Amino acid sequence: MSKLLFTLLSILMLIAAAFPALAQKPVEPPIGEPVPPPPPPPTIIDENVVLKTHRVNVTINNQVATTRIEQVFKNNSDRMAEGTYIFPLPRGASVSDLVMYVDGEAIPARILGAEEARATYEEIVRTLRDPALLEYVGQDAIQASVFPIQPRDEIKIEIEYSHVLTLENGLIKYTYPLKTDQFSRLPVENLSVSVQVESNDDIGTIYSPSHAVAINQTDDKSARVGYETGNTVELSDFVLYYSLASDRISANLLTYRESANENGFFLLMLAPPVTVDEDQIVPRDIIVVLDQSGSMFGDKWEQARDAATYVLDNLNPEDRFNVVAFSTGWRLYANDLQSPSEAAGAKQWLSTLEAVGGTEIDGALQQAFDLADPNRQSVVLFLTDGLPTEGETDIDKILDNARLNAPDNLRVFTFGVGDDVDTVLLDNLWRDFRGAGAYVRPNERIDEEVSNLYNKISAPVLTDIAIDFGDIVTDDLYPSEPLPDLFIGSQLIVAGRYRDSGNTSLTLTGKVNGETQIFTYDNLNFPANAGGEATIPRLWATRRIGALLNSIRLNGENPELVDSIVRLSIRYGIITPYTSFFIDETDIFTAQGREEAQETASQNLAPLDDMSSGDFAVGAADSANEMEAAEAAPMAIPTGTPMATSAPAPLPQTGGGGVAAGTANDAEADFDAPVAPTDPNSNRAPIQQTIQVVGDKTFLFQNGIWIDTTYDADTMIPQEVIFLSDAYFDLLDQYRGFSAVFALGDHIIVILDGIAYEILPE
Repeated sequence: MSKLLFTLLSILMLIAAAFPALAQKPVEPPIGEPVPPPPPPPTIIDENVVLKTHRVNVTINNQVATTRIEQVFKNNSDRMAEGTYIFPLPRGASVSDLVMYVDGEAIPARILGAEEARATYEEIVRTLRDPALLEYVGQDAIQASVFPIQPRDEIKIEIEYSHVLTLENGLIKYTYPLKTDQFSRLPVENLSVSVQVESNDDIGTIYSPSHAVAINQTDDKSARVGYETGNTVELSDFVLYYSLASDRISANLLTYRESANENGFFLLMLAPPVTVDEDQIVPRDIIVVLDQSGSMFGDKWEQARDAATYVLDNLNPEDRFNVVAFSTGWRLYANDLQSPSEAAGAKQWLSTLEAVGGTEIDGALQQAFDLADPNRQSVVLFLTDGLPTEGETDIDKILDNARLNAPDNLRVFTFGVGDDVDTVLLDNLWRDFRGAGAYVRPNERIDEEVSNLYNKISAPVLTDIAIDFGDIVTDDLYPSEPLPDLFIGSQLIVAGRYRDSGNTSLTLTGKVNGETQIFTYDNLNFPANAGGEATIPRLWATRRIGALLNSIRLNGENPELVDSIVRLSIRYGIITPYTSFFIDETDIFTAQGREEAQETASQNLAPLDDMSSGDFAVGAADSANEMEAAEAAPMAIPTGTPMATSAPAPLPQTGGGGVAAGTANDAEADFDAPVAPTDPNSNRAPIQQTIQVVGDKTFLFQNGIWIDTTYDADTMIPQEVIFLSDAYFDLLDQYRGFSAVFALGDHIIVILDGIAYEILPE
């Protein structure tokens, strides 16, 4: 189906040249002369208009958001592009101070109210037989004439507008209409979103459920948030939340419920103040355990020493430290823990060591654990690039020894360097001892990975955390208990399910310097009605799938785990290397098809509990750990062939045996990057995704139909509704909250309030 619109953050209607009926008033023929035939149906002219640059700079000052947009469009065709520019405004935004420039010259622009914009959208939809604009029903819009774009030329559009953000449930929300995949498959070449937050009051939690952003909070009252990518088709609007902090740990809640008769989802964000007094930072004993074996010789050993040096240079005043280096045997810098004043001596000692010998992991860990003081918080930073070859080499016995000898207050953070490490050993170590793990792949630097993690854990403010949700029953929490510690400059985000509803008092307990602290937060609301932040279910499902994959890796496969992974993957459109096959299954909506999918997934998942080291094992561990700790739901979708030609082609297959396919990261690359035209001057049609996520719904494109993944062909008989009929628009009016579903196309099967509807082409 041809598309009227091209946009990446905007709706670009290139219609005047190709669509004279919409561009000008028709001229009546003189009386007595033959009536000319009607113009041909509209055809797309924007296939070669590319959005080269899209920059969004936002300043939020005491809840007043000023958004500055710069877009550079290039016309790669030999035809002039003319038309009207329409930009959808954030839902509910009351815009002021609108300014618009084209190539540096101010131009008039007007704001269409929601109803006027809706009428415009529906008129275009009826004329072009294209539902794409229905995505924005209910939103205001900016309209202006910014064309023509000369052949092979480009224009720069700049927009600035302001609107006031509201405070709800202690959170301030900013939204930018970034989702535009319905209108074009042509990727934007350079995309960046930068948000500067300034406040007279202290800023607490900062969080984006839609995108993986970088956050730099330099002081209590200001923060900068950044997102940057290239060659991308964005599939969700940009959403940012922040809260106003108090002088204690803040707790903020986001919820989502699909309907009143189903359990809801929640996201709880715990954040300490940006700065705290030194006496509130928990003093710790830092023990660095470095693999000095021969396999570390060269750059790896130099980087490992640089990593240890970074840790020693960034100790807190009340911390203590020691260093254990191991190869064939082990050696200590000192017989007991040292004050930060001795760090220079430890760095000099490290500089004299060379990488040589075998790998005695068990003895080195025992030495480190023996140094831990049971009366102080103790942290072991354990770095290795290989498998145990000296002393005790059985992984189960090494883990048993660690569990037997470690004090209760010990935290272990592991770094696996390269692909010759045992992922079962490393992941069990950090999980057993409430730390975290990282894998340093061959193209990554050890010192950067260690310093990045150490910066996050350098200043703990609350340990041994527990949460009581009061009268609300919660389950399937991720991270699961025991919860990790809370550190300055970071936040703890807990995703889970909830039953029942109502206001509740939440109690947070933890320890500071061995003493129990209790924090109470009143009137947190878990709604009974449908609605909320629709990205939360996918984030929860992402974490749950990661946890299930890790359970298979570390504890072995069983049918219940496989079934859960497949069902979650299908329901929420979260594709893993082990479940990608279902996209091509035409019978996935039948009981038999789902059973076959589970059998295939079981075969694909089998290598997870068979391999603990090597390229595949490290990649699988890295990928699953990232999913389990995700802070934003993945929005990248596999791509196929142009929708206008046929149903999507099979996904690219990763190499190797079965689903071992190189690594999980390799597979991630296959699934994450939308396919761009190889020749920017080609006439290739826009690329069609095979999966679309709309709110909390997921749709598969099969046999020319977008099908809701909750559809059951065995038990549901869809009610038929003809595209663009009166019944169609009546249904749209009834379910305005699902307008983005109607924008998918002219052939859809969707479940609304438990009823299946099939939108059929005219």
